[in-house]
Order: sequence, then structure tokens, then C-alpha cells
Amino acid sequence: MTTSVIIPAAGSGVRLGENRPKAFVDVGGASILARTVASILAVDDLELDRIVVVVPAEMIGPVREELAGVGCEVVVVAGGAERSDSVRAGLQHVTGEFVLVHDAARPFTPVPVFRRVVAALRAGNPVVVPGLPVVDTLKRVDAQDRVDETVDRAVLRAIQTPQGFHADALVAAYAPDSDGPGTATDDAGLAERAGLPVLVVDGDPDAFKITTPWDLRLARDFAKGRA
Repeated sequence: MTTSVIIPAAGSGVRLGENRPKAFVDVGGASILARTVASILAVDDLELDRIVVVVPAEMIGPVREELAGVGCEVVVVAGGAERSDSVRAGLQHVTGEFVLVHDAARPFTPVPVFRRVVAALRAGNPVVVPGLPVVDTLKRVDAQDRVDETVDRAVLRAIQTPQGFHADALVAAYAPDSDGPGTATDDAGLAERAGLPVLVVDGDPDAFKITTPWDLRLARDFAKGRA
């Protein structure tokens, strides 16, 4: 069963505080995006047919040049204002029976995470996401930041990517007659809204997302350890 990967990389990354879009920030001598692509290519049993990278329109040329000759077909297309717009744009170019949507900002996702997601797809699950148990105590607060209740963390998971889909399941999640992105913060949220069951498999702390300056410092230290 072949697999396509969509990498949404059109975000501005304002919270990161750099002078360029987040995916193109340097981490240990390579851009975040290049490292993320390399982590995908390291999964030698993925049956990968193509990677679809969704970037700001002005970055299409530079990204095509940067990723030329990586050993897999790479399609680079323009994204939209929101992440969901970018995934929808990428979805027009997938050809695999399975589709993984993977954050550009998770460059160190270990190979076993990809394998667990794809294995669960091959077992017949239409939507699969990696997740980690929540270790902090969580409290629900009101509009005045007063605690309403302590939330049971045993039933919660912090969701990562790659999020995996049977291709028709992702198409259904993004169907024009669906409820639209709304408040969903990930693709699996749209799938839930479409009535699709979502399976959670084990994630990995190394699959952290680079969002803040602290995350970027961690990533650069992490890259040194892999040099």
C-alpha cells in the first residue's frame, strides 16, 4: 500500500521570533524543513510514492531547489492562510492509498513513530494519530482564570504527527459539505467531525514541535547531539 506525505510548511512562525517562515529556519546547518524531509526518507519500509510540501508561494522555487535529488518525488505547491487551507491544497496532489500529514516543525520524529502509524493504517484503521500521555496536572478555568475543576489526565493524550489516513478518509474530512475547519486544530479533529474513528498509537518525546524560541534552542541542542 503506497503512502503520500503532506508537509504543511506555509506558516509564518510568528511565535518563533525569527526573520523568516519557521520551516526555513536553520537548525544545525540544515533548515527545519530539510530535516523533516530527511526524517521521512529514513523510513525505508514506508512504500513512499511522493512528498507534497506546501509552502508560501514565494518559496516554491527555493524549496524545489533545496529538495531536488532527495531520492523521492517531491511536489511543492502554494499554501493558504490557514493550516487547513494548506492541507487541502496538498491533498490535490496525493497519489498514495495512505496519506500522512506531518508538521514541518517536527524534524526529529523517530522512524518507529511513522511505522506505528502506518502499521495501524495497514491493519484497517481509517485514521491513526500518535500521542503521548499527559504528565502535568490539568485544570479547567473560567473566564476569570479561577479553577473550575481538575481534569483527569489519565484519559488525555497530547497528539503529535504524522497523522495517518486512508486517502478516502482524509478526502471525507475535507469534503466541501463538511463543517469546515472551525475550531479543529488538527486533521484528525476534522475526521472526528466527519464521524470517522480515530486510533491513537504511541508517540515519542523526540517528535516535539518547534513553536517557541525555547523549542528552537532545544532543537539546535538536539541537532548537535546527532552531528
